[in-house]
Amino acid sequence: MLDDIVRTKQLEVEQAKGVMPLEDLKAQVARYQGERSLRHALKTSGKLSLIAELKRKSPSKGMLRERFDPVRLGQEMEEAGASALSVLTDEAYFGGSLDILKDVKAFTSVPVLRKDFIVDPYQVYEAAAHQADAVLLIVRILEEGVLSACMQVADKLGIEPMVEVHTEGELRVALGVGAHVIGINHRDLKTFKIDPTVTEQLVPKVPSGKLLVAESGLSAPDDIKRMKALGVHAVLIGEALMIAPDPKAKVKELFAGTW
Repeated sequence: MLDDIVRTKQLEVEQAKGVMPLEDLKAQVARYQGERSLRHALKTSGKLSLIAELKRKSPSKGMLRERFDPVRLGQEMEEAGASALSVLTDEAYFGGSLDILKDVKAFTSVPVLRKDFIVDPYQVYEAAAHQADAVLLIVRILEEGVLSACMQVADKLGIEPMVEVHTEGELRVALGVGAHVIGINHRDLKTFKIDPTVTEQLVPKVPSGKLLVAESGLSAPDDIKRMKALGVHAVLIGEALMIAPDPKAKVKELFAGTW
């Protein structure tokens, strides 16, 4: 599945370049500077931060939320205490779009992360063109040179790269390119299986001063308490919120005894 997603994404990027050449896109965002710092938001929350993810569907679970109003959901998550929002912008597999990200940014006041399968620095410029404050970069799908190039573009535009890892080897790559915000994904993107011990394995190998975000498979209060005990700074939660009849109540349930 991951290989299919990446191939699809590469084709999409080439098509996008045909519509909006890279030089034109660069000119469009020449003066862009991300105005809401993800790193600052996670550092200053004074608690285990929540990055609430907005997504309509997923390849592993299918449709998550039939009545999907991303702007309202974003506002509700902010009201519930989320320090940042993650917006799926992949259309083919997750039912998202860059326009959704731009709309969510316009009607909320917390940092907004573009979550997608970034395979080319072009997509970082796209993120800026749609007002993203941060962008997800997945070590699993990026050669180190491309990862570094994406990070350089993000730095130039004032967008925070959150670099996602699943293994110790990937963590070494993330640290090697100077990542400040590291996402530890419990999900193996090749098999889509969840291993809740990944954070436990990797946290001791991360030097102090990095911001750690635990991702995937967090759906119960005990999961949240365990992540806090392990010393992560934030959790990224999507599915558990999107399938909940009342996402705000789900946040309250998940963080009971933690906030």
